[in-house]
Amino acid sequence: MKQQISRLSPHQNGKVFAVLMTVTSLIVLVPMFLIASAFMPEGQRIPVLVMVLLPAIYLVIGYLGTALACAIYNLVAKVVGGIEFEARPEQP
Repeated sequence: MKQQISRLSPHQNGKVFAVLMTVTSLIVLVPMFLIASAFMPEGQRIPVLVMVLLPAIYLVIGYLGTALACAIYNLVAKVVGGIEFEARPEQP
């Protein structure tokens, strides 16, 4: 049975994607900061503010970008139709 996605919730999808981006950024940034700190000259270190702000920036950009993309999708889907997919019931 073919079905179409007629609407995506900008707020809900934005929240989910923002959290995913933040968690992913922490998985990447924490080791990167540790490695960078190991190679920095004596007495220098990465500012704590940078380590806190980067994941927060990912959170905001992830939310805004996804919410905007969903809103645009909703407008386009009204004109040309939504993403089409075929679904089958799971068989035991």
